[in-house]
Amino acid sequence: MNRLAAIFGASLFVGLIAMTSFALSQSLYRLSCSELWYERNNIFKDAGYCFKTPRAIRAFGNAGCAYDSEYDLPLSDRDRQRVNAIKRIEREKGCPR
Repeated sequence: MNRLAAIFGASLFVGLIAMTSFALSQSLYRLSCSELWYERNNIFKDAGYCFKTPRAIRAFGNAGCAYDSEYDLPLSDRDRQRVNAIKRIEREKGCPR
């Protein structure tokens, strides 16, 4: 019985993660390209990214930045998933890079 409960609990957990990921994508898909850009770059700013484009520097500045590459940013799993979802939706919507 305990083994069955453990299997059920693990299945429920995986299902909740999938539902949360789906809900995240659905809520992000409602955002405009500009809003997606801002959301993604705000995560990068909070992690210490040094922006290169004039638009991002105007919006976020570079005070306190520490990382020149987004791949070096110390993002949590949650933030990394959010950034990946935003990038995917930006591609799907044909947002400018």
